[in-house]
Amino acid sequence: MADHRHHWVRAPHRAARTRARAELPLPPALAAAPAPVSADRRLRGPYTAIGTLLRALVPDALVRCPEAVRRHDVEILTTTPELRGVVPATRETLTSLAVPKERTRYYSRLRTLRIANGLVEFLTAYARALGPGPHTLVVEDVHRADPTDGEFLAVLLRRMDPALLTVVVGTDDGPPDAASSPAEPLAPALAAHCARTDATGGPEPAPERGAELAARYVREDGTTDDPAAARAHAELPAPQRHALHDARRRELEALDEPSLRLGALLWHAEQGSDAAGLGADLLREAANLCCDLGFYDAVLDYGTRGAALVDPATHPVHWWTFTAKPATALAALERTDGILPYYEQARATSTDPDIHLQCAYGTAMLYTRFLTGEQRDYRLARGWINTAIALASQHPEPKERAFRTAFNRNGLALIEVREGRPEAALALLDACIAALDALLEPGEHALHRSVLVHNRAQVHAGLGRHEDAVADYTAVIAVDPNYAEYHFDRGIVLRRTGRLDEALADFEAAVRLSPPFPEAYYNRADVRAELGDVKGAVDDFGYVLELDPAFVDARLNRASLLAELDETAAARRDVEAGLATAPEHPQLLALHAQLLAAEGHADQAAAACTAALAADPEFAPAWALRGELAYAAGDFDAAAADLERAVALDDDPGIRFNLAVAYHDCARDTEAVALLDAVVTETADPAAHLQRAKSLHRLARSAHAETGLLLAAVTDLVLAAGADDPELAAEAGQLLAELRT
Repeated sequence: MADHRHHWVRAPHRAARTRARAELPLPPALAAAPAPVSADRRLRGPYTAIGTLLRALVPDALVRCPEAVRRHDVEILTTTPELRGVVPATRETLTSLAVPKERTRYYSRLRTLRIANGLVEFLTAYARALGPGPHTLVVEDVHRADPTDGEFLAVLLRRMDPALLTVVVGTDDGPPDAASSPAEPLAPALAAHCARTDATGGPEPAPERGAELAARYVREDGTTDDPAAARAHAELPAPQRHALHDARRRELEALDEPSLRLGALLWHAEQGSDAAGLGADLLREAANLCCDLGFYDAVLDYGTRGAALVDPATHPVHWWTFTAKPATALAALERTDGILPYYEQARATSTDPDIHLQCAYGTAMLYTRFLTGEQRDYRLARGWINTAIALASQHPEPKERAFRTAFNRNGLALIEVREGRPEAALALLDACIAALDALLEPGEHALHRSVLVHNRAQVHAGLGRHEDAVADYTAVIAVDPNYAEYHFDRGIVLRRTGRLDEALADFEAAVRLSPPFPEAYYNRADVRAELGDVKGAVDDFGYVLELDPAFVDARLNRASLLAELDETAAARRDVEAGLATAPEHPQLLALHAQLLAAEGHADQAAAACTAALAADPEFAPAWALRGELAYAAGDFDAAAADLERAVALDDDPGIRFNLAVAYHDCARDTEAVALLDAVVTETADPAAHLQRAKSLHRLARSAHAETGLLLAAVTDLVLAAGADDPELAAEAGQLLAELRT
């Protein structure tokens, strides 16, 4: 991929960016796409840019590359709900289908990164289906984008070959931090993959003035960057301004496009004549929806805007949404410092037992799951979860009481696990599952009941009860077959028990059912390698690194396999790339040493081993390799010292054999024989038989040496296997002749 073929155009105003873009030598525009695509979140909230693009491209893609649409239906429908009648939903889960009152599981903050990777792959497939390229995609107003679009663009810039599709990103002249996601920040992607063009100039002068300019501002949904228009809008008398917004809102409502309810339609309702009524209603709806979808930055935005419109005394339901959903979003985003104030304020404001119950549960999980180090406090967590259980037990309706009690006792089970009492956790989960099964109909609260069984499976797995864990995972897969994480978790346990073919099938199901996530491919790669499919494993590790170039263990594992295949140059590139990310990674340093040694750079290899040991003094392979290097250099005492440290850390027969060789060359044959007696018993290794005979011979115990060597020959371990290892057979024959002299 050529460097700096994508473009980043910076200027304080859109008109200046447009003029600068016209001077760039760009390929033809992507024909079906708007030119440019606006990322301004005021238009459609999260995924404004990619949604606009998909609404334009997907109908054509259904003709050109229908398999790509099918493969990425989750990503397309999550970001672009207007396509739900066009693209079939084939991978719904209990989570995606749960009604709001039964929603007890929320997506990981990394889900949007998975979606971004899937959408980039869809866009790549579509661009290829267009035939000879390249084409250009222009995305404007990125400084005003929601972080979901910023994350998508960061992945797009990193993964898209500009010879296939050249991306042009337009921002103002400030840092693009507001549109950034910590999982894949935009600013480094712009710097690494774009040629930057800085332009100057103001906005195009508007022909309108006063009320006409304000009307234009409203008609353009507040997206103009002309400060005069914003001022004209602010100066308009409130009744006139409200009327403009109400009229524009009605126009947008008539379009019946769901994503507008997260952006422009919502904004006009806020600015219109019924902000505290309809505006608050739409903000509550948007906060709930985006929390369910995992668009957590938007939840924080809507929560702040909604809280400014309502009073807890007059709008208690709305107020609680604008309190609870941001707290959930902050937990998902791992921004824990801001969570407790929401719960404390809610407890100080409300006497509603349901609110106190939810605050108690949320506070318990904060101290159990989200806070780290000294801030984590299981005693406090237990106190808060007991409060939640006590409140849940007071609900007058039996089924709801059972559900709420089970939900909160599930939280107590997590605390038991974290405090090292897994058996107590199992007892709680068994009781919860039995209580709900007795009271509820099969389809009631299906999501949370599956969560309980899944949690029990995880406790079983932690206890090493693999068959019980597999049984529980199988049970939840039966009721929620499209939930990728269940297959992934079962695959982990199956692999631990050596059921590699079944584990591989589960990892393949996880890959098939989910937008791309690195861990599924990483584990599939490991299983493929164990099954002997080295090429498939190398390919999977490579794909992991496409998704996450900083996935160090994937670098290490692919490099190890490439080294086994004698593709040393490729292995070395992976090791060096890994060390650039994790310079003190002991395994990478040891593999680097191994590669250096194979290339004849013994001193550099020994230095790499020493660096590995500085990073992890308990890392046996580095001690072993440094000992081998010392032995090869003729320093047998140093070799023995390092190999002794390796054996103390790892009882591997191969390391003990090498130590015995070093002992022999240090004239420490009694110690060598003691080691080799065990190695021969464990492995029947011909080389170990021969080395043992050498040490016995030196100890003047030739009869014993001859007997041992003849036994090895008779059993085809040395002489009779000479065709397999003629060098070893020749050495053994020479020693046998000496013994018989």
